[in-house]
Amino acid sequence: MRGKTISELQVGEAAEFAKTVSESDVYLYAGVSGDLNPAHINEAHAQGTHFKTRIAHGLIPAGFISTVLGMKLPGPGTIYLRQELNFMAPVRIGDTITARVEVLEIMEKQKRAKLKTTCTNQDGVVVLDGEAIVSPPRG
Repeated sequence: MRGKTISELQVGEAAEFAKTVSESDVYLYAGVSGDLNPAHINEAHAQGTHFKTRIAHGLIPAGFISTVLGMKLPGPGTIYLRQELNFMAPVRIGDTITARVEVLEIMEKQKRAKLKTTCTNQDGVVVLDGEAIVSPPRG
């Protein structure tokens, strides 16, 4: 299984991945990353914040972008080179997040692609946006 090469990509092409963020996802990410911020893992603390409940780590939905890049577009063999992330709104436990990647520019000479990256919740609220640069698999 391999992803699309630079010559197979087209500007405007897009792919998505959706997942509901569970409490287990948050605790597992906290354990793997070491980020035990009480905003993520302590409901009593989180109720005193302006979010009024725990929120997911921002890099959980960012990881969903990585899923699209590595599994769908360009797909297997893609190397992630750069990512700009803008955190727009919180992700709460139980939110269903859709990560979308769209090809903005094909840099044929450098064998790179610039991609628009967006994560939206079930209400259509953009929770994360940015741009990525990847090296698609070689043919």
